[in-house]
Amino acid sequence: MIKRTLYFENPAYLSVRLGQLVIKKPDSDETVKTVPIEDIGMIVLDNSRITLTHGLMSALTENNCAVVSCSGSHLPTGLLLPLYCNSIQSERFRKQIDASQPLKKQLWQQTVKAKIHNQAAVLFYTTGEVHNNMAIWEKSVRSGDADNLEARAAAYYWKNIFPDNPGFVRGQFEGNANDLLNYGYAILRAIIARALVGSGLLPTLGIHHHNRYDAYCLADDIMEPYRPYVDMLVYDILQSGTSAELSKESKTRLLSLPVTDVTINGRRSPLMVAATQTSASLAKCFSGEVKNLTFPLMEF
Repeated sequence: MIKRTLYFENPAYLSVRLGQLVIKKPDSDETVKTVPIEDIGMIVLDNSRITLTHGLMSALTENNCAVVSCSGSHLPTGLLLPLYCNSIQSERFRKQIDASQPLKKQLWQQTVKAKIHNQAAVLFYTTGEVHNNMAIWEKSVRSGDADNLEARAAAYYWKNIFPDNPGFVRGQFEGNANDLLNYGYAILRAIIARALVGSGLLPTLGIHHHNRYDAYCLADDIMEPYRPYVDMLVYDILQSGTSAELSKESKTRLLSLPVTDVTINGRRSPLMVAATQTSASLAKCFSGEVKNLTFPLMEF
């Protein structure tokens, strides 16, 4: 079943009753709406006057719902995930921790190849041209990406992705389309982290990223091939004439990311479901059941 993403922009009092999320206006007993907890995959809180009961937070985490909180500037800054969400979690933790360095390098190689493939597809979508250098880099990625082709492809990719804005610079605080990209990536990160936890994995322990201050290194690894889906969505938003600022309309478009159709294993699937398949394949790689990660691949 496709899980729902709920976005709260206005003040609200959120609680739980009989397995239902109950939405009320602040200082009012009037129920505005109810939503089954089991139908929710993600909640985004974007107002400082939203109140959640502890009972609701407990119910949400028990159902592996990711709760994202936003700052005063409306950018996602916090993520609440369950501590326990898989019946063999301890065993999978051990397999993940004991993973050999050669295995991690092979997994990172597969991840980078999938990312460059999808970036090439986005470039074809935005420019109408086949970029053969991207295909060459994809095929040339070695174990652990020893030649750092991910960075080389990224530099070329960001220079060409927005033909109408040739001076675009990708960064955290450069504004313009970057605000939309950062918002979309934050939502994507929550989707991937949720999927990893659901597969009994530690989102902190990465296969490549290892920043001591990063609580979601593995999520940052696995989300790499998914980033181009955010990029394409941002491109479409800009092409539609919508402002590059984080407006209500643009956020609504970006919050459709969990239900965006992707192709994985030759089948169409919502991105949130595909993320679950990817995380499940990663758990199997750690346990030695399979050798290849399953990522969605864009067609072009």
